[in-house]
Amino acid sequence: MKLGAVLPPSVSRPWLFGAAALWIVMATVGQPAPYPVEAGRYEGVVTLVAEPRSGRYGPWALGEIAGTRVLLSASVIDASRGDDLIVDGLLDGKPGMAAGRPYGSTLDVARIDLVRPSDFWLHRAGEAVRGRVMTSLEPFDAGRGLLAGFLIGDTTHVSEPDQAAMRRSGLSHFVAVSGSNVILFLTLLAVLAGPLAWGPRRRAVVGLAGLPIYAAATGFEPSVMRASVMAASVLTGRLVGIVLESWQLLGLAVALLVVVDPALTSNVGFQLSVAATAGVLVGTRWPVSGKIRRALAVTVAAQVAVAPLILVHFGSVPLASPLVNLLAAPMVTVATALGAIGAMGFSPLIAPAELAAEMVLVLARSAAGLPQLQPLGLVAVLVVAMVLLRWPSTTTYLVVPVAIGVALLLLPLRFGLDGGEVAVLEVGQGDSILLSGGDGRYALVDGGPDGVLIMERLAEYGVTRLDLVVLTHVHADHVTGLLDVVAGMEVGQVWIGDGVHETESSRRFRSSLQQRGVPTTSPAPGMSYDLGDIDLHVEGPVRPYKSPNDESIVITAVGRSRTMLLAGDIEVVAQTDLAHLRADVLKVPHQGAATSSPDWLTGVGADEAVISVGPNQFGHPADWVIETLVASGAEVLRTDQLGNVVVNLNQ
Repeated sequence: MKLGAVLPPSVSRPWLFGAAALWIVMATVGQPAPYPVEAGRYEGVVTLVAEPRSGRYGPWALGEIAGTRVLLSASVIDASRGDDLIVDGLLDGKPGMAAGRPYGSTLDVARIDLVRPSDFWLHRAGEAVRGRVMTSLEPFDAGRGLLAGFLIGDTTHVSEPDQAAMRRSGLSHFVAVSGSNVILFLTLLAVLAGPLAWGPRRRAVVGLAGLPIYAAATGFEPSVMRASVMAASVLTGRLVGIVLESWQLLGLAVALLVVVDPALTSNVGFQLSVAATAGVLVGTRWPVSGKIRRALAVTVAAQVAVAPLILVHFGSVPLASPLVNLLAAPMVTVATALGAIGAMGFSPLIAPAELAAEMVLVLARSAAGLPQLQPLGLVAVLVVAMVLLRWPSTTTYLVVPVAIGVALLLLPLRFGLDGGEVAVLEVGQGDSILLSGGDGRYALVDGGPDGVLIMERLAEYGVTRLDLVVLTHVHADHVTGLLDVVAGMEVGQVWIGDGVHETESSRRFRSSLQQRGVPTTSPAPGMSYDLGDIDLHVEGPVRPYKSPNDESIVITAVGRSRTMLLAGDIEVVAQTDLAHLRADVLKVPHQGAATSSPDWLTGVGADEAVISVGPNQFGHPADWVIETLVASGAEVLRTDQLGNVVVNLNQ
């Protein structure tokens, strides 16, 4: 089938789709991270090439050492793009990607002795604008933090769970400052310039002078650079009397930026920005009538354009993204426009802008749990779209939905857990187990080491409320994720130990529970909890232990047909006290570490053994543990190999 037979003449250009195909191939393949760096100590000057950010593991920034790009990790980075820092730290020599940009090594900074501010006027002007915006939004909360993202792309004050929700709902591009922000900036600049901007040519001059400052204020993000170069091309054309067509503007911007910085071809933000812009240009030329239909056409076109890239880089595509974007776009527009005017001095407008941003967050959190398309699902959706485009008849619009309905009935599509199912979640090097009692009732045992990751895993199953949360013991690979869980969703009650052992993470968790008024219980052996299709029975700890691992809360989950032993991280001492326990399924303690008793592992009598484990330097799981379990007749299932492992206790 020829594309020309599928698409309307207004958007059917063979050269365009050839270029698009070439771009997708180039962007998908990408480039390896440049600048290989040897590991070792470094003491000297680093020049920041991007604004510092706040990540899940602390502040970080990208810098350059004699042309070599490195990722700086420090407790505090009080500097701006273009500043020279004198640092002392260790290079690990491991390349990676940060915010879509490649680097050659992480520099773990122990000390920053001196900051030499950049003397480049553009950096100073951009920092002044950035500072004005951030100061106007203080004090920050969730809404104002997102508003800063809309205005200048600064997500420092947006929590990691909210950033994950924006990503899973398909709304994260709104905090990647782009074309609409540049247009708004140019409009406000023209108004503020007054008589200096009266007339097309004067406005063009004012705009060309202001664009670099706005780009600097947003940290020269690739999406901003793409939009700024396109806008600058329009303004320059206006000055010299040349009118460029939209596709020419996009092609010119991409060509210029890639020539200046070839590494942009492997930058995720740049790839998505270009693809989305191409999709918007196609959508605006689609022959549809009505404002809502046209807006939907533009949204769908943009989402289809970026879908392959999102799938490659993030593993799944939000199914409802076009509709969610259609709902969010007006709220984002209102928030950005009012926030921008408010930041310029009309402070009463900050409050309604904040309210609009909070509405976007509510939408993102609600949509984050909707189904995500994997490769086959995305292909199916695209095929359906092509069929509807090729044969846009009444019959097609009736037949296709019926076919989809039949497929949904026949194919084993799963968007949640059935009652009696237990999912050992893939959360890296740590534990987190989700139990479904049916009728929307869920319990979560441990939260793993990463709050963003556990919230994404819960969203995969559409979990928005937890009846029960259990912290088996105080180590960070079990408790850290729970900090975001109790902050991001409703929790009925929490089981937690009596405080004999504590860590910094467990103390923060207790404090968070107290602040939010979440009921807590220190469960004792013999205590039970009715979750619906699963009953939870507390087996341990039976006495105080010296080791926090042995102090783990041990639970037997009882379904209608099978039982599962959730053993926390108990080791030989506690296992000896619990030698009587039997179960059909065993959650192997301590990521399969060599801290278990072979006799106990065999004695449980499980026919399935699940090991929750991720990349680690400890050698987990131990080879002899796996061999012992296999020899006992158990099938060993590992989350690092299989992802989430789901066990049904009702079959």
